[in-house]
This record gives sequence, structure tokens and C-alpha cells, in this order.
Amino acid sequence: MKKVKAYKDLSIEELKALKEELELRFDEVKAKRLNLDMSRGKPSAAQLDLAMGMMDVLNSEASLMCEEGVDCRNYGVLDGIREAKQLLADMMEVPKDNIVIFGNSTLNIMYDTIARSMTHGVMGSTPWCKLDKVKFLCPVPGYDRHFAITEHFGIEMINVPMTLDGPDMDMVEALVSSDDSIKGIWCVPKYSNPQGITYSDRTVQRFARLKPAAKDFRIFWDNAYGIHHLYEEKQDWLPEILMQCKMEGNPDMVYKFTSTSKVSFPGSGLAAMAASKANLVAIREQMKIQTIGHDKVNQLRHARFYGDIHGMVEHMKKHADILRPKFETVLSVLERELGGLEIGSWLEPRGGYFISFDALEGCAKAIVAKAKEAGLIMTGAGATFPYGKDPKDSNIRIAPSYPTPEELAVAADIFVLSVKLVSIDKILKEKTA
Repeated sequence: MKKVKAYKDLSIEELKALKEELELRFDEVKAKRLNLDMSRGKPSAAQLDLAMGMMDVLNSEASLMCEEGVDCRNYGVLDGIREAKQLLADMMEVPKDNIVIFGNSTLNIMYDTIARSMTHGVMGSTPWCKLDKVKFLCPVPGYDRHFAITEHFGIEMINVPMTLDGPDMDMVEALVSSDDSIKGIWCVPKYSNPQGITYSDRTVQRFARLKPAAKDFRIFWDNAYGIHHLYEEKQDWLPEILMQCKMEGNPDMVYKFTSTSKVSFPGSGLAAMAASKANLVAIREQMKIQTIGHDKVNQLRHARFYGDIHGMVEHMKKHADILRPKFETVLSVLERELGGLEIGSWLEPRGGYFISFDALEGCAKAIVAKAKEAGLIMTGAGATFPYGKDPKDSNIRIAPSYPTPEELAVAADIFVLSVKLVSIDKILKEKTA
């Protein structure tokens, strides 16, 4: 195998010659006028097709009575029908008495949870809107929509670096214990967005043992990818946070979220929140004002289609069969084209929906713009940080799920070509400064 030379070790003449060659290839790609989208983690049509049988489990002849004997066509059952609660409780690894089923989106639940805390406080505490300052910890890189919620409510966001074990817990512990204006932390604990990192046992334990200065501090535990494995034989395992907090004497400290958005149909799935009984009493009291109940027909449809958690797990293996080759395509192109060049780094996730790429410092925005020139739309550089500001301008989120395999191979080639060209420009600038 030919030894690859790092770009930084090339001479100025070698870099200029390489740039000229790469620009010719780039112009050839631009001439094709491609229109490729790798911007968001949307399921592909093939994945959506997996749940089409759900359309057939209920028809005009079907009984729409749930296990409690309630007619799902009518009013009633504020927090979810029993069989749907059991299904999602098993998905969340918690007792069904500890969950509430809402509508179709955890984003909506998280928004409402922040809004309730702002206007009415948390379990009798002072409403956040009446406080001089409210802060949130944000592991970075992280999920842009989490950050958008807290920014929308004027909550100050504090970056916490991610490690291979999860957030920097030394920093989390120090901040939470010393500042009572810190009211929460966003977490995607399994196959994180965008890095695909799963929090270590020790990290989860340290979360459960936090001693926050604010009694209304809450961990917003968005376990969006809990059952989204890519490999049957290589699955990450995550300790269950609700039980951990209870064991450590902090039963009320966590709100846990999940949905079937990428299991069944985004926009038409089920979303749930798990929390302590004391938290749920307070939440249900406020829910009574907001709604008479969410879509029970959809809850019944999901429960009957999957049957139980075993049916859902088998269903997710089909998702993995579609997603796995796409991830492997991108990762193989990254390794083949960029390995050893020292112009970028990435992780190989075992699940979830994203690959996180770190370019040379100061290059992410230019790479995304360059890719767009060639017809490839990517998540905006900076989106994985609060306020859209990546201090190093290096992180780029790659979303392989939506394009077809053929489109993905082309998209990956455009991406690495863009990385090479922008990196050469940076290195040349440094060498000629």
C-alpha cells in the first residue's frame, strides 16, 4: 500500500499542483448540476415503507376499544392508553406508571416543558421568567433544535465539551453545584447527535449523583436513538437514568424523552416523557388545562402494529439493514480519501443518524459552502453549537440516511473533494504567510 503523505508535509509547489488537479475534478462535478441533500437526519422512503402495514391494522370494521375499555374515537385518557404506554415504557426501559404519552414529537414536549418552567416553575419553584438569569448547559457538538428552544426563551447557554464518555463531567459537576441559575442540561445520551457517542456507565452515574445548587435543576435526557442500532452484534449499552437517579436519592432530577419518529413515521409517531411520579403529578395538572388527551387512535395503531417491544426491536433490525450500508459508504470514502492526510477526523458510530466530522480549524463554513457549489446541501456549519457559533469553525454534521445509496456515494465524493480544496487553501496560506 502506498504511504500517504500528510498535506502539511507537502511543499508549496506540491500543494499548488495538487490544488490544480483537484479543481479540475471539482469543475467536472459542478458541470453536472447535481442536487443532493445531506442536511438533515430524515428517514429515507425505503425506511418509511417498513411501517406501511400500520395503515392496515385499523379499518372501519376494527374495534377501537383500548384495554381500559375506552373508545379511542372519543375523549378521555389524558396520559396515554395502557397498551401504548406499555410499548413506549419498554422502549424507554422504565415502568409504564412513570411515563406520559403526548403527541407525535419530543421536540414539542421539550418546548412545552421549558415553557411550563418559564411561566409556572418546576414543582412549586419560582417561575424562571421571574428570575434575573436562567442558564442551561449544552454539551457540544450537540443538537441544534435543543439549542433553538433555549435561545427562543432567552436562556443563556454554556458550552460543555463532549468527550468519548459523554459531557465533561468535571465541568458539569463544578458548574451545577456552584450556580443556582443553571436550571438544566441538554443530553442525547445514546448515539449522540451528531457524534454517535454513548455516555459511559461512569458518566451516567455521575449525572445521577449531581448536587445542583438549584432545586429545580433538571437533566433533559433526550434518548432519541435508544433502539437505533446499526449492528446487531455491536450495540452500545446505556444505564437507565431514571433508576440511577432514584438510587442516588435524586428521583426528581431527570426528564427523559423518546419517540417513534424514526421508528414509524416522523410527524405521525408517538412521543413520550418519563419522569418521577412527583414530576408527573405536576405535569399532569398543567396538561389538564392544555388538552383533554392526545391521539388515542394513533396510539392504538402503534400498539397493534408492533404488538410489544419485541416486535419493535425486530422492526428496527430492518431499519439497520437500510442504514448500515449508507454509513459504511460514507465512512469508507472518508477513510480512503482522507485517511492519513491529517485534514480531518471523524468517529465511527454504532447507531443513530449522524457522522460528526472535524475539519481543520477555521474550515467548516468554507467546506459546506464549497460543497454547495457542487450541488450538495449539508447542515450549516456551526449548527451543532449554541447560537450557531462553533468557536473553532471545524465541526460538520453528516446525515447519510435520506439519499439513495447511489446519491450518497456521489455526495461523499463531493464532500471529501471540498475538504481537500479548502484544507489546501488554509495550509498554503499558512505556508506563504
